[in-house]
Amino acid sequence: MKGFKAFLMRGNVLDLAVAVVIGAAFTAVINSIVNGVINPVVGLFGTSSLNAYKSCIKDCPSAPGSSGGIYIMWGSVLAAVLQFVITAAVVYFCIVLPANHFMAKYIAKKKAEEEALKAAELTEVKLLGEIRDLLVRQR
Repeated sequence: MKGFKAFLMRGNVLDLAVAVVIGAAFTAVINSIVNGVINPVVGLFGTSSLNAYKSCIKDCPSAPGSSGGIYIMWGSVLAAVLQFVITAAVVYFCIVLPANHFMAKYIAKKKAEEEALKAAELTEVKLLGEIRDLLVRQR
């Protein structure tokens, strides 16, 4: 049980859990943006969504709406690429960039604290050396 608890409390597992939850939330938001904003804009050009765009490559029927033939569904691929790019941009600009900025500040602060601590240790070592020298002289 201790090993399982240690596994769960490692930073990587918690980071992964947070990433999955945030990824699911962003997916819902981005899907609604594509379906509620981008698809209506595409609708101005003749179809209701990007998924309707396709190209026939073999044995396509001449009548619209009839089945048969081989189609390349490039509209659905374009919609998926747009969703990915929007999701990646939101994650980068809203999470990664601020986190990197925060971490840079944190690391700089930590480095300054370590340098101050080293300076204090050097002063302490120097002072102890002087005390030692005084005690040796008194003998």
